Amino acid sequence: MHSNRQLTNDFGTLGITAGDTVMLHASVRAVGEIAGGPDQIHLAIKSVLTSEGTLIMYASCPRYYDELGRGNLTAEQEREIYEKLPVFDPLTARSARDNGILAEFLRTYPGSRVNSHVARFVFWGKQSEYLMSGQPWNYAFGLGSALDRFLALDGKIILVGSDHDAVTFLHYVEHVADFPGKRIARYQVPIMEDGRRVWRPMEEFDTSGVGIHPHWPDRFFAKIVDSFLIHHGNKRNLVGNAPTYMLSARELFNFSLPIMQAVAENAAAAHPLTELRLAAND
Repeated sequence: MHSNRQLTNDFGTLGITAGDTVMLHASVRAVGEIAGGPDQIHLAIKSVLTSEGTLIMYASCPRYYDELGRGNLTAEQEREIYEKLPVFDPLTARSARDNGILAEFLRTYPGSRVNSHVARFVFWGKQSEYLMSGQPWNYAFGLGSALDRFLALDGKIILVGSDHDAVTFLHYVEHVADFPGKRIARYQVPIMEDGRRVWRPMEEFDTSGVGIHPHWPDRFFAKIVDSFLIHHGNKRNLVGNAPTYMLSARELFNFSLPIMQAVAENAAAAHPLTELRLAAND
């Protein structure tokens, strides 16, 4: 069983320092049993960051709030959703289940804040107000977004036993990269406007599993992240039982942008990006 003190020490060995801005991806199951429960994970990293630091997690929204009109549902399903789905309330809506339980634990913990968007992030700490400001409705992962400001703050990405294919920041790189052929997803979200429920149109470069570009190989993000970790010599650490890595958002941006541009131009450019066993780098 891991204690808060042990987890705090583990996060400290990663190189996190007071005042950092950190985006956390974490698997509670990978960390192992924790005295006091999963909240101790975010409380431990907060202890290292101090009140001068900032913690971010991606929460998103419950199922169906960002699906009407994408073309993934039957006409009957869409009619039922259109009729029955309540207004999206960013303050009370649960986090998407596939983002992990810790995002929901952080969202509901005193002192956390969220932006008012289905592409919803949870913030804690000094830079929360700055990161939340000016969220665009369309292309919510791109310029002017929380991810854009996270990069401006030289943020750090922490992967605690999490799937390397689920690094949200790489959606920002996709959005701002300059290459043709990007898939655009258009859908509708139920919001409250002038006291009534309305379905507001929204669009983004497609962040679903199909990928933003036809040339994207399977598990493209994981291939990029693993190649980045090997290229930069990032050593694996442990937080509890979970293999853990820390990445500079700026370095990952500079590494992944030309890769995406090259693969968009020629699918064969993805061939060298093999998911290597990171244990070989330890």
